[in-house]
Amino acid sequence: MLRLIAALLLLTACATPPAALPASGPADALIVDLDRQPDETVRLWPASPPGGIPAGLAEHYVERANPYGLADRALLEVTDPTLSVFRPAHPDGSAILIIPGGGYKWVVVEKEGYEGARWFSRRGATVYVMSYRLPQQGWAGGPDTPLQDAQRAMRVIRARAGEDGIDPSRIMVMGFSAGGHVAGLLTTRFDANVYPATDAADALPARPDASVLVYPVITLSKPYTHAASRENMIGADPSPDDVAAHSVETAPPANAPPVFILHAADDPAVPVENALMAYQAFRAAGVPASLHIFEHGGHGFGLRGIDDDPLHAWPKLVIDWGRDAGIFRH
Repeated sequence: MLRLIAALLLLTACATPPAALPASGPADALIVDLDRQPDETVRLWPASPPGGIPAGLAEHYVERANPYGLADRALLEVTDPTLSVFRPAHPDGSAILIIPGGGYKWVVVEKEGYEGARWFSRRGATVYVMSYRLPQQGWAGGPDTPLQDAQRAMRVIRARAGEDGIDPSRIMVMGFSAGGHVAGLLTTRFDANVYPATDAADALPARPDASVLVYPVITLSKPYTHAASRENMIGADPSPDDVAAHSVETAPPANAPPVFILHAADDPAVPVENALMAYQAFRAAGVPASLHIFEHGGHGFGLRGIDDDPLHAWPKLVIDWGRDAGIFRH
């Protein structure tokens, strides 16, 4: 059945060799405003995160090489998760919580965070890029640690709605790779009680109003899981209950928000079956779901190197879908 759906939904794409991207380009360029940094950084937790900070962690960045000559940092050993805020010049009241990937090894800052924030904020959205704690580093929340941060992020965004000029009923979550797993957990477990309330913001709902999952890790079950994400999330020898509890496809609720799923059929890291499983599970639960599968693209493309490729269409597909879902107005 999974292969049948894949065959029916493949979109023709062609691979293009990577090329350096200019600092500025045509109006429809995806990599824009290279020098732009967040307008504000907001801490998720007023004191320390739930359960306190494990000994021995030291939050720091590493630089990653890439063929585009672009900034490409990864954040390791996160101890103070934050929201990096990108405000639009012409806001339409919408908001996006972006959750970058990194296999639960680190958080990819620019490639799956700031670059998308710059593009979507140009189209009227106030964008919040989340850094989050990694589950294998001794946190009291264990595998629920990233979900704690994601729930808290949605509540903090809603608490700031008046200050930031957004509509608290028009907030989208967008996750990439392992960040797609975090976003998927938030989409299906938004009302799970995973941390004690810390302030008035925690009385607000954590449910996103729409969810975009980009080449997401969905299942922690073999053979289709991403091995590193699975091990970093639930360990090398998890129980079947742990696998099921932290797989997105196992129990989506009927009141989950509408979902947009994007993947490449030739993804060598996170098999496309993850996207197919998610689509089938949300449909079976009666949740509106849209699935887009490109024939080529590999894994981790984000917005890079796709200006002359069919993948170039994906951000605009999100805008059109989000407008139909009531998130965007422009």
